[in-house]
Amino acid sequence: MELELKDYLQIIRKRIWLIVSFVLLSSIASGVVSLFFLTPIYEASTKLIVNKTEETVGLNQLDLNSVNLNLRLIDTYKEIIKTPAIMNAVATENPQFEMTAEELIKKVRVSSVNNTQVMTLIVEDPSYQRAADIVNAISRVFQREIPNIMSVDNVSILNEAADFSVQTPIRPNVSLNVAIAFVVSLMLVLGIVLLLEYLDDTIKSERDIEQLLELPTLTVVAKMQDDDFPTQNVNLTKRKVSDPHAVIEQ
Repeated sequence: MELELKDYLQIIRKRIWLIVSFVLLSSIASGVVSLFFLTPIYEASTKLIVNKTEETVGLNQLDLNSVNLNLRLIDTYKEIIKTPAIMNAVATENPQFEMTAEELIKKVRVSSVNNTQVMTLIVEDPSYQRAADIVNAISRVFQREIPNIMSVDNVSILNEAADFSVQTPIRPNVSLNVAIAFVVSLMLVLGIVLLLEYLDDTIKSERDIEQLLELPTLTVVAKMQDDDFPTQNVNLTKRKVSDPHAVIEQ
């Protein structure tokens, strides 16, 4: 049986309270879980710049070959940062982190913008202060150790993670979670409503009969309510008699 657009609208209208209730409860539950049950995650970051090498320091003219070299070195530096050569030093010098080199490697993210000499180090943690301390320590150790590893001294720290007492967590994003819960629950409940309608094979209207039997409807017996009967004072009483053929007397 093919359904037209108005049929779908009728199905939705018939179960509108189920749809509204399900979506509303799902959205509220998502907001409550995001606010009270998920651990807030904070993000701290530092920026490093790969500038001109020592050979070009003091020259008045910009050496494009040196700039291009530094741009290509950024990919190498991104890999060096996440190696035991750097992270072992960070873990040894900062025992208060209580983290191994492998854990630090997994915790830090390194990114760069194309055609720039700037790298960004990012660390996420339930404590912003701890995240800032970790990312600052990694940046300082990397700047100190890179001359020993690459025999170049061309890395500078643009800015360290700020030491702010009040920070906004990056996760959970309550608004985003509620919006996702709204969309997903709406799609889910609409699918359930359409499935229930598809599984319901009872005949409810003249149109159902015509589509099922391909025969016209000759007559319809309407369902009558109490209000449909004429209002008149009629008292029907039953006479208690032993005769089983006794009838009700008006």
